[in-house]
Amino acid sequence: EPLYTIAKWGSILGVVSLLITLVVSGYVYDVSDLYQLNFLPTSSPKSILNIHAGFDEVSPILKSKFPKSKLTICDFYDPGLHTEVSIKRARKAYPPSADTIKVKTNSLPFADNSYDIIVAFLAAHEIRDEAERISFFRELMRVSTSEGQIMVTEHLRDLPNFLAYNMGFFHFHTKSVWLDTFEQAGLRLEEEIKTTPFISTFILSHHGNTP
Repeated sequence: EPLYTIAKWGSILGVVSLLITLVVSGYVYDVSDLYQLNFLPTSSPKSILNIHAGFDEVSPILKSKFPKSKLTICDFYDPGLHTEVSIKRARKAYPPSADTIKVKTNSLPFADNSYDIIVAFLAAHEIRDEAERISFFRELMRVSTSEGQIMVTEHLRDLPNFLAYNMGFFHFHTKSVWLDTFEQAGLRLEEEIKTTPFISTFILSHHGNTP
């Protein structure tokens, strides 16, 4: 009897948790204004770098918003380094476009001061190793112009995402990890924009620049 009761309530909690995850995911990805990319500037930048881990959700939006801007699309995914099952599934379902450039996180094939805007949308958390992550953001700083901005959109390992995704929230990094990464890469946090309680966009500039 006790085991039956435990199993019954465990099943109920599992179903409730799954339903919450589905509802939150539907809200975040289908109902909210996440894909309006309202964190972007209103004026057209000369050059934009969209860098992802093989699941590119925003290049068509960027092309639509800024048709006169030069858009470069990069994929940093390395199966030897980025081993999460979820990203492998996403890559199979949504393969990179033909104009995507394959890059390494620690050595982007672009000159210094090349891009006015850099977008990393729900991608940088796939870099699990701290040293690699810092190196990656140092590269982003190098290829961004001195007055440019780097825009990093991510779920956080926080209470709202725990309530939404249960143990799945461990796939995300904490805000303190992100802030430490930015600091060690020499970047300054200008602003954190909450698209929903579950999504943050960090607006970064070169350290010492004023907003």
